[in-house]
Amino acid sequence: MTKSDKPQLYTSLSPALLPLYDVSSSIVVIIDILRATSTIAAALANGAKCVIPVDSVAKCIEIGRQIEGITAGERDGKIAEGLEHGNSPLEYPREFIEGKTLVLTTTNGTKLLHMALEKGAQQVITGSFNNLDSVCRYLLAKGQNVLLGCSAWKDKVNIEDTLMAGAVVDQLGDAFEVNCDSSRMAQALYQDAKADLFGFMASKQASHYHRLMGYGLEEDIRYCLTPNLVNVLPTYAEGKLTHDLTFG
Repeated sequence: MTKSDKPQLYTSLSPALLPLYDVSSSIVVIIDILRATSTIAAALANGAKCVIPVDSVAKCIEIGRQIEGITAGERDGKIAEGLEHGNSPLEYPREFIEGKTLVLTTTNGTKLLHMALEKGAQQVITGSFNNLDSVCRYLLAKGQNVLLGCSAWKDKVNIEDTLMAGAVVDQLGDAFEVNCDSSRMAQALYQDAKADLFGFMASKQASHYHRLMGYGLEEDIRYCLTPNLVNVLPTYAEGKLTHDLTFG
């Protein structure tokens, strides 16, 4: 395959940059490492029936009541008022979540997912370090254009989502045409950090690292920065994220 025959891979480092990309022929990978996409992968891996991502607390509560689902989510890193549970992947062990529906709203990740859908994304999946290999296998198998969408923090670029995008580029770059400086920047950052992602976040004084450490959530951070803890591929269709058994 010549370079021009390869599918293209781009990285949007913030939701504010998403309008610059044409996603109509792309698989969009929603990345929100701390903690939405890590939590989605963990819940599905532990047997959740599905995850319904919504962009507001009110909608989360309304849908949860209608389907008797588990309402969960955060605003600014804390459990949102009116919801039952938070956005920690450690809150959803198999004995709690198996067979249940999780209705989830978060500050950044679920917002970006709905933005991608509104822009006509061909397909939406979610990615995180805990399901990195499943994401990469899926993208390789599909052979389609890819946009790695970093959820960032209130439209401001963050380190952890950029690192995850870099990890994907590092694994898949040879199979894609990567004419994208943000992808190469993310890859370079990841190559510097990959030996100790937690230590890198601490040493660089990452803003979200400090925010969650301030809430006593070191265990969450360490979990979310550990690659391949689960073998699951969350794919979006008809209003919900489910586990694609072919690739997880």
